[in-house]
Amino acid sequence: MTTVVLADDEALLRKAMAALLPMEGDITVLAEASDGASAIEQTLRHRPDVLVIDLEMPGVDGLGAVAEIRRARPEQVILMLTRHARPGVLRKALRLGVQGFVSKSAEPAHITSVIATLHAGRRWIDPDVSAIAVIDDCPLTDRELDVLRETGGGWSVVEIAARLHLAPGTVRNYLSSAMQKTQTQTRHEAARYAREHDWL
Repeated sequence: MTTVVLADDEALLRKAMAALLPMEGDITVLAEASDGASAIEQTLRHRPDVLVIDLEMPGVDGLGAVAEIRRARPEQVILMLTRHARPGVLRKALRLGVQGFVSKSAEPAHITSVIATLHAGRRWIDPDVSAIAVIDDCPLTDRELDVLRETGGGWSVVEIAARLHLAPGTVRNYLSSAMQKTQTQTRHEAARYAREHDWL
């Protein structure tokens, strides 16, 4: 029997998965979470075999929740669900230790199969997701993407530096490089450009 915590802000989808996954395989859903903060809380409380978490949630997003969970529980197995498999997001998720990546449109039987694969100690990235990553033509480095992602959150350079544990001067250098590569005039324009090209 594989124990699971489900985290997704779409109540209908989350409830459907909670009902269907146990019907498709030997799965017990220990708890559900509707946002990133409760995903962290429920995962650390119940310690499931696999956390199934949506990428895009209000407040703390999926990646933020995963980072927090991995700090507290490095061995946690994580399957991430998404509608938008952006290359930059995939790279960051893999760096954080996410073992599986599946489209939210996948059939419950497929998600159940992937959960079993991850529980057995293997990885799984849907072919469609990996194809997008291979085609990635993003000229920005991971660190440049990190600072642009924080810029999109409305943080100042000093705040971004604190959040990413970098010196403010280093953040400015990354932003300057990102603006040059995207041929934009401000960091906010560079962040918007990166989002429009699905790099963030």
